[in-house]
Amino acid sequence: MLESYVTPILLSYVNRYIKNLKPSDLQLSLWGGDVVLSKLELKLDVLEQELKLPFTFLSGHIHELRIHVPWTKLGSEPVVVTINTMECILKLKDGIQDDHESCGSNSTNRSTSENTKSSIKPRKVQQAAPTDPDLPPGYVQSLIRRVVNNVNIVINNLILKYVEDDIVLSVNITSAECYTVGELWDRAFMDISATDLVLRKVINFSDCTVCLDKRNASGKIEFYQDPLLYKCSFRTRLHFTYDNLNSKMPSIIKIHTLVESLKLSITDQQLPMFIRIMQLGIALYYGEIGNFKDGETEDPTCHSKEMLGNITGAEDETRIDMQYAAQYKGQELYSQLDDEQPQGWVSWAWSFVPAIVSYDDGEEDYLGNDSTSTMHQQKVQTLKDPIVSVGFYCTKATVTFKLTEMQAESSYYSPQKVKSKEVLCWEQEGTTIEALMMGESFFDCQIGFVGCRAMCLKGIMGVKDFEENMNRSESEACFFICGENLNTKGLTYLTNSLFDYRSPENNGTRAEFILDATHHKEIYTEIAGMQRFGAFYMDYLYTTENTSVKGSVNQPDFSSGKNEDLGSVQEKSTKSLVIGPLDFRLDSSAVHRILKMIVCAMEHEYEPYSKLKPEIKDENQTILNPEDVASLEEYIPTRHTSVTFLKCTCTIFMAEFNLLDHLLPVIMGEKTSSNFMNTTNFQSLRPLPSIQILVDKVNMEHSVPMYAEQLVHIVSSLTQPSDNLLHYCYAHCYLKIFGFQAGLTSLDYNGSYCLPVQIIPSFSTALYGKQLKLPTCWTKQSQIVITEGIFELPNLTIQGTRAQTLMLQAIYQSWSHIGNVNSLAVNEALMSEVFQTTSVKSKNPLPTLEGSIQNLELKYCSTSLVKCASGTMGSIKICAKAPGDSGKEKLVPLLQGPSDTKDLHSTKWLNETRKPESLLAPDLIAFTIQVPQHMDYCHSSGAVLLCSVQGLAVNVDPILYTWLIYQPQKRTSRHMQQQPVVTLPLMSINRRKEDELSVGSAPLAKQQSYQASEYASSPVKTKTLTESRPLSVPIKAMLSTSEGCRSPEERMKEFIGIVWNAVKSLTLQLELQSCCVFIPNDSLPSPSTIVSGDIPGTVRSWYHGQCSMPGTLILCLPQIKVISAGHKYMEPLQEIPFVIPRPILEEGDAFPWTINLHHFSIYTLLGKQVTLCLVEPMGCTSTLAVTSQKLLPTGPDVRHSFVVCLHVDLESLEIKCSNPQVQLFYELADTMNKVWNKIQKKSNLSPSSVYPETVPGPVPSSPIRSSVGTAPPDTSTCSPSGDIGTTTEGDSIQAGDDSPFSDSVTLEQTTSNIGGSSGRVSLWMQWVLPKITIKLFAPDPEQRNTEVCMVSELEDLSASIDVQDVYTKVKCKIESFNIDHYRSRQLQNF
Repeated sequence: MLESYVTPILLSYVNRYIKNLKPSDLQLSLWGGDVVLSKLELKLDVLEQELKLPFTFLSGHIHELRIHVPWTKLGSEPVVVTINTMECILKLKDGIQDDHESCGSNSTNRSTSENTKSSIKPRKVQQAAPTDPDLPPGYVQSLIRRVVNNVNIVINNLILKYVEDDIVLSVNITSAECYTVGELWDRAFMDISATDLVLRKVINFSDCTVCLDKRNASGKIEFYQDPLLYKCSFRTRLHFTYDNLNSKMPSIIKIHTLVESLKLSITDQQLPMFIRIMQLGIALYYGEIGNFKDGETEDPTCHSKEMLGNITGAEDETRIDMQYAAQYKGQELYSQLDDEQPQGWVSWAWSFVPAIVSYDDGEEDYLGNDSTSTMHQQKVQTLKDPIVSVGFYCTKATVTFKLTEMQAESSYYSPQKVKSKEVLCWEQEGTTIEALMMGESFFDCQIGFVGCRAMCLKGIMGVKDFEENMNRSESEACFFICGENLNTKGLTYLTNSLFDYRSPENNGTRAEFILDATHHKEIYTEIAGMQRFGAFYMDYLYTTENTSVKGSVNQPDFSSGKNEDLGSVQEKSTKSLVIGPLDFRLDSSAVHRILKMIVCAMEHEYEPYSKLKPEIKDENQTILNPEDVASLEEYIPTRHTSVTFLKCTCTIFMAEFNLLDHLLPVIMGEKTSSNFMNTTNFQSLRPLPSIQILVDKVNMEHSVPMYAEQLVHIVSSLTQPSDNLLHYCYAHCYLKIFGFQAGLTSLDYNGSYCLPVQIIPSFSTALYGKQLKLPTCWTKQSQIVITEGIFELPNLTIQGTRAQTLMLQAIYQSWSHIGNVNSLAVNEALMSEVFQTTSVKSKNPLPTLEGSIQNLELKYCSTSLVKCASGTMGSIKICAKAPGDSGKEKLVPLLQGPSDTKDLHSTKWLNETRKPESLLAPDLIAFTIQVPQHMDYCHSSGAVLLCSVQGLAVNVDPILYTWLIYQPQKRTSRHMQQQPVVTLPLMSINRRKEDELSVGSAPLAKQQSYQASEYASSPVKTKTLTESRPLSVPIKAMLSTSEGCRSPEERMKEFIGIVWNAVKSLTLQLELQSCCVFIPNDSLPSPSTIVSGDIPGTVRSWYHGQCSMPGTLILCLPQIKVISAGHKYMEPLQEIPFVIPRPILEEGDAFPWTINLHHFSIYTLLGKQVTLCLVEPMGCTSTLAVTSQKLLPTGPDVRHSFVVCLHVDLESLEIKCSNPQVQLFYELADTMNKVWNKIQKKSNLSPSSVYPETVPGPVPSSPIRSSVGTAPPDTSTCSPSGDIGTTTEGDSIQAGDDSPFSDSVTLEQTTSNIGGSSGRVSLWMQWVLPKITIKLFAPDPEQRNTEVCMVSELEDLSASIDVQDVYTKVKCKIESFNIDHYRSRQLQNF
C-alpha cells in the first residue's frame, strides 16, 4: 500500500534527470528495498533548463546510483540515496558574448518553457496513482513528510570541471553526506511536530580539492600546478522553521557553513587564471556578459544589471521574482512567469529554496486533494516571503603566493615538473560572510574578519632575504597587520550563527530578525561592526519600498516610456566598509613581492567579458509631462558607498635592495617581463631609517545614480532641469583625512623602533569631486559642468633640521636610483644627529626650519568648452628655531605673507606705530584661470588669468646659512663601501635635477655588470666612456636620442612657440604687492613682546631697542600691475566658469600689455637708529606689444614671424652711497660667497650618499652651443668643480673657461640663429629716463666731523635697440651731464 505512494515520488526524481530508464524495472527493484544502477547518463538539457545557469554541460554521468528503502521501518529509518562517482564538465554557453543568454530573449525563453512543459506533462501522467480507500489521507501525508524530511543523501567522489580558453578549473569532493539531526546536531530521525516546528539538517563535506591548470591548444594539460585548495573539510548546518504543520514552505531558513582551516595556494601562473574566474563570477553576478541583439528591446532588469556596482552585490540581483510561488502553482506558471520576467542570480538561487526544503506539489494531484480550499490556502502561504539567512564562517584562512620554475626530469620522455617557491603569505582569522534576505524588499550582506597579516617568505628575484639560514625574526617578515587575534577577541565572529551555542536556535527559541532599513542602521553601526570583528567590517543593505497603489513590482522603466511606473518603487542601496587599526611596513622585501604579484597578474591575454557600449542618445525621446518630472524629483534611487580607515600606520623604509627597473616598466606597459635573477648576497641594513606616516581616520564616500543611463536620457532632454535633478546625474566622491602626521624613525638591531622625530605635525584635509554621467548626452547644453573638484587644506606645517632633510633625501634616492643590493649606507653621524637620544644633548643643536601654509582652497571645473581653476591661499610663514643664549629657544622669522608692505619703500614706517596683522587680512594669493578646451575652436574666447598676490616680507637671516651648510662628519658606518667615490657633475641647461648625467670617476666596488651594459647600449655615448674607467650612471640619466640631440636653437624655437600659443589670446590681470627683503648681517630673533613671525615688527623693535642692531640691507621690490588691452578690472576670485565682458576673439588682440611698477627702493639700517638710503623710491610704466604672422610653411610645421615692441618710461633715479653701506655690502657679499662655496664643495663630495648627486651650479652664459664635435650637447660645460683633477679627456672637452663654447655671443648672433630656425624675429625696445642722480658720501680725512659729497647728474636719457633680420641698431642719447662736489661743515648742511 505505502509503496504505491512513496515509489512514484522517488521514481519521478530519478527518471527526471537520468536517460534511458525503464520505470517498470525500477519499480520492481525498488519494491525489493534496494536499487543499484550503473553507468548512468544525465539528461543535460533538463539540468540546464532547471538550473538556468549561463553554463552548458559538455558531459555528465554517474558511475553508480544506489537507493535503499527500509519498507518495514519507513517511520523510523531514513531512505538512503548513494551516488558513487559523479562527474560533470561545464563551459560557458556558446554565443553568450553576443546573445546575452543570462537575460535571455523572448524567443529563447519561449522555447525553454515549451521544452519544460513537454518534459513535465508525462511525469504528471505517470505519477497519477489510484487512491487507496484503506489509508486516511492525513496519515499518508504525515508519513510521506516524515520520509522526505529524513532522506539521507551520500555522494562519494563528486568531480566538477569548468573549461574556458586555456583554463581548466576542477573541484573534487571525496564525500558529501546530508542527513537529519536532532537538537544537539547529532544524527537522528526527526519530524516537525506541533510543539516543535523546526527541522535541522547537516551536510558534511570531506576532502574538497580545487585545482586550476592551464591547457594547451590541443586541450592537454602539459604540467600540473599545485592545487588551489587541498583536502579541505567543512560542515554545513541547515535550520528550517515552519509556521504550522501544513506549511509547504518554511518561514525561516538558515544555512550556515563552518570551515576550521582554509589553506589556499596560488602560483604566478594560476594568478591570471584565478583573476579571470573571479571576473567571470562578477560579470555573471551583474549580468554584464554579452550585448543585446540588434532590434531587441532592452529589458530594464538586464539593462540595469550591466552597470558595474560593487563586488558585494548588485541591487537588481536581489529581486526575487516570486519564483517560490510559481513552483507551487505548477511548472506551467513557472515557465510563463519566466517568459515575462528574466531572472537574476539571487532569484535563481531562490527558486531552489522550495526544492531543498519541501517535496513536489505533484503529490496533491494523486492524493486527490485538489479542493479549492487547499489551493486558496497554498496561495496565501506562498505570498508570504520566507526569511533566508545564509552564512559562511572560517576560523583561519591562509593564502600563499608561489613563484614557479620549470625543472626538467632526467628522462627525455618524462613530463616536465614545476618547482614552486613560496614568497608571500596572507593569514586571516575569524572570517564571517552573512546574507539575510526576505523576498525582493530586503537584502543585507555583512562581511567581516577579526584579524589578518601578510608575511614575506623565502627569497624574491634572487635576493635571499628570508631564507631559513638568514635567522630573520617573524616580526621582520610580517609587513601588514590589521585588527586583533582570536585569542584576545574570542568567538565573536560566530555570534548568532548555528555554530554559536548562545544563538536562539540552539536554545530552543525563535530568532528575531531586523528587516527594516532604519532600525538596521541603528543597530549595525560601524562601531558595533568593529566591536564584533576588529579588522574589517562591511555592511551592504538593499531595500525596496513600493509606494504606488498599483503595486507594480517592476523597477522604474525609464527608457521604455512606461510613465506610470516612474517612482512606484523606491530603491535604496548603501555599502559601508570599515577597516580597523592597521600597520603597513613598506620595505624592499615587501615592495618587490607586491609588485611581482602585480606583474604576474598582468601577464595574461584574455578578452574582457563585457565591453562598454558606445553612448548613443536616443533621438526619439519621449518628453515627460510635468507630473512625471515632479514624481521623479521626489525620489531618485542611488547607490551610496562609504569606506572608513581607522588608525593607519604606514612605514616606508630605506631600500635595502632595489630591482624595480625589472618590475616597473612591465607595470607601466613599457616592456614585457623577463625572469631576472640577482645573485648578490643579501645583508640587512641596521639601523634602517624610515618615514612613518600616521593617520587617525580616512573617510571616503561615493554616490552614483542607480539607473544612470535612463535618468540622464530623461534629464538631458529637459530644457531647464532643476538643480536637484542635475545633482543626481553626477557621480559624487568625498574624501576626508583626519590627523595625518609624518615623522622619521629607524629600526635597530633588536627590531624595535626609536622615538619618531616629527616632520609634519597633525593636520586634516578634504577633497570633493563630481563627474557627469554619460557626458555625450549633454552636447546641446554646453554650460553644464562635466567635472568639478574642490580641495581644502586648513593648515599644513612642515618642520625639519638639515640633517633630517638629508635623511629624507637618502631614503628617496635609495628608491629612485636603481642600484646594487646594499649599495647605499647611511652616515652614522647623520643618524645620531637625526635621532638624538633624550639623555645625550648635542653640543651645537641644529636649527630647525618650520614652514606653514594656511587656508588653502582650490577649485577646478570643466565644461565642454572650457577648463577653469580658481583658488586662494590665506597665508604662508617660514621661521627658524634655534637654541638661544639663555637656553631658551629663539624664533627667527624668515618669510611672512601677507604682510603690510605698502609703506616699507620709505623709512618713515620705522618711526610710526605699526598695526598688527588683522584677522580679516586679505588672502595672500587669489587667482582664477580659464582655458578653452580646444585652442583652435572658432567661437571660444581666449584664456583668462586673473591673479593678485599680497605683500611678502622676507628675512634672509644668517641662521638660514647655518641650516644650509650643515654637513655630517666623515666617519661612516661599517656597511659603507670603503672606496671613496668622487663625482664630476655635468651641468645641463633646462634639465631637471634627476635627469642630470652623473658620471663617477672612481671604480665602484661590486659594480653590477648589467648597469654598465645598459649604459653602453644607451644612445648617449661620449669619449669619456673608456674601459679603464667604469661608470656608475643612474638609469634616469639615460636620455633618449630625440631629447639629447636637440640643438638650443630648436629648443628656443619650441619655447617661443609654446609661450606665443599661451599668451596670444590671453586676457591678463596681474597684481603683485611689494615684496620686502631684509638682509641682516647678524641674526634677528623675534622678541617675545610682538606677534610671532612679524618680520617688519621684529626689525623695528630691534631698531628702537637698547642693544645695537646688526647692519641690515632692505630691498623693497616694486609693486607690479600688468593688464592686457581693453580689459576692465575684475575681482581676482570669480565663480567658475565665468564670462569676461570683452572676450578676445582674434589672435594678438590682448596686446599691448600695460605694465606698471611702483615703489622700488633700497636702503640700509645701521646701529644706533641710523637709516641710509641707497636707491630712492622709483617706478616705471611699460608697454609691451607682440604681433605675429604665419609665414609660408616650409616644412611639416608652420613658422611664425614675430615683431616685439617694448617701451619703458622710467621715473627719476636717485642713488646714494656711503662708506658704512659699502662696508655692509662687502660683509654680506663675503658671507654669501663663503656659503655658496661650501654648498658647492659639499655637492661635489657628498659623504652622506654613495650616489653622485648634483646641485645646480652657475649656468653658462651662452644659450648657444655648438652641436659639432664629439661631446653630447648636455656635457658641453663643466661646473666649477673641475679643479678636482678628474676631468674628462682633454681631447674632446676643454675644462673651465677655456671651453670654446663659453665665449660671449652677441645679441645679433642669437637673434639671427633664432630667426633662422623658427621664422623671423624683429625686436624694438626703448627706454626713457628723465634723470639719474648719483651721490657718494665720505668723511673728510682732513677735518673731523666733516663729510664730503660728490653728486653726478645725467638728464634726459633715452636708449633704443632695433633688431631686424639684416641689421641691429642701438641708439643712446644723454641731454646733459654734470658732476658737483660738496662739503658739509660742522652742524650745517652741505
